Amino acid sequence: MSMNWSSADFHRGARAVPAAVVAAGLGAGAGADALYDLGISYSTGTDGVAVDLVEAHKWFNLAAVSGLAAAAAARADVAVDMTARQIAEAQRQARAWLAAGNGRRAS
Repeated sequence: MSMNWSSADFHRGARAVPAAVVAAGLGAGAGADALYDLGISYSTGTDGVAVDLVEAHKWFNLAAVSGLAAAAAARADVAVDMTARQIAEAQRQARAWLAAGNGRRAS
C-alpha cells in the first residue's frame, strides 16, 4: 500500500510527524512544499531527525526540480557547508528517487 503525503500532512496536532516517516510515504504525489519541508527538517535537525546536510540538499533539490524557487535558494545555502563529495551524493540520491518513479522531472 502506497501512501502519498502533502505538506498539510506533515504536522499533526501538537507533535510533528517525524520527517523520516513522512519521507517513507512520499511518492509520485509528493508536492514541492512537502519536499521542501523535509529539507528544512534535515537542515535544522527538527521534527524527529538529526541534522543531515546530504538529506537536506536532496530534498531541497527535489523541491526545486518541482518548481519551488525557495528550495533552490535553500539548496544553495546548505551547499556552502558541504563538501563536493557530499553534494555529489545528495544529487545521486535525488536522481535515484526520481528514477524510482517518484516526483516529476523538469523539462
